[in-house]
Amino acid sequence: MTQNNDPNQDPAGATQHFQRFVDENPEPEAPERRPVLPIVLAGVGVIAAVAVVVALVLAFS
Repeated sequence: MTQNNDPNQDPAGATQHFQRFVDENPEPEAPERRPVLPIVLAGVGVIAAVAVVVALVLAFS
């Protein structure tokens, strides 16, 4: 039976280092998406405000 006396071979240590790397460097999370509803409501509000201004100008001219 042959023994391997290679001092650089440390599979358990390598696994521990890899596990520490994984624990300390979590996978980056995807950036949160902004909700669309407020943007749509702002657009509808702008269109409504323009419509009101146009209606007032037409009514009093």
